[in-house]
Amino acid sequence: MNHGQQSGEAKHEDDAALTEFLASLMDYTPTIPDDLVEHYLAKSGFQCPDVRLIRLVAVATQKFVADVASDALQHCKARPAPFVKDKKQQKDKRLILTMEDLSKALREYGVNVKHPEYFADSPSTGMDPATREE
Repeated sequence: MNHGQQSGEAKHEDDAALTEFLASLMDYTPTIPDDLVEHYLAKSGFQCPDVRLIRLVAVATQKFVADVASDALQHCKARPAPFVKDKKQQKDKRLILTMEDLSKALREYGVNVKHPEYFADSPSTGMDPATREE
């Protein structure tokens, strides 16, 4: 067999695998709803009537979110735990995902998150109590 025949057969196998994968997307219900994906694609200027492509974007998005969440969890686990005196709190080893953990994970994927240094849930938070108008 020469090189041309081998690459032709490999291309045919790739095409068959792609066709099978796209067909399987018709039976798959992704975590991210089709309408939501269509909305954001349309917002970015992309219109496509093919549901398979919409679901492909949903699957890729789902994978991206899962990877970022997994990486953020690793950053959270790597962070030194605060010292706790209470034995009851020592037994409770729940992890707390912080914005810093998420920002570090997203930075690895080229997404820079800018969040304010200080967040207030109301305009009067942090003001002198005598000057508040509540």
